[in-house]
Amino acid sequence: MGRRSLPKLDAAIDFSNHITEVDDLQAPFCPQSLFAQSADLEIEIGSGKGLFVLNESGKIPERNFIGNEIAHKYCRFAAYRLAKAERTNAHMLRGDGLKFFRELLPDHCAVAVHVYFPDPWWKERHRRRRVMQPGFIQDLERVLVPGGIFHFWTDVEQYFEETCELMKEHSDLEGPFAVKPSPAEHDMDYRTHFERRMRKNDHDVFRAQFKKLIA
Repeated sequence: MGRRSLPKLDAAIDFSNHITEVDDLQAPFCPQSLFAQSADLEIEIGSGKGLFVLNESGKIPERNFIGNEIAHKYCRFAAYRLAKAERTNAHMLRGDGLKFFRELLPDHCAVAVHVYFPDPWWKERHRRRRVMQPGFIQDLERVLVPGGIFHFWTDVEQYFEETCELMKEHSDLEGPFAVKPSPAEHDMDYRTHFERRMRKNDHDVFRAQFKKLIA
């Protein structure tokens, strides 16, 4: 299942206000500074082509959305889509998402964090590249507001089980709570492009939510 090439971008659409380099940000950083107005914030790590951020920012205009993607071409494409749709409540950050959480995000700033279909990095020497590792989990818990939700989906059962164990060992978040997907109403009724590919090819998807306790 190879990836299709990206469509050509319309040069008339300026998406410069919808994309920022993580390395250009400085601490202390206020994520609300990326938007026209302050609102509850949701963050996605590994946005790919940006389908989730594009759709959710349209469905929930009263919230702000940050999408993070390390691949330059996909991040640009996602930002282009946001600009084309005239989203003022969504922004793409290009660069290392772990660094973004570790060094830049303040405490209790997000009502939800989303990680969908991260690369499992099977080889032992590559495991440090995984998103789901103890340091990120601790930053994730710090960044969530009380009552905030962490959404994790993968098509790799072993990675799912290992992540649930890591969450139990390195966080005090409640869960995992199982998530049952609703039937797709049309061909693009999926949270991400990767989910669309998995479900159309009848591959299993493992989903869970974790909730930060309210003190």
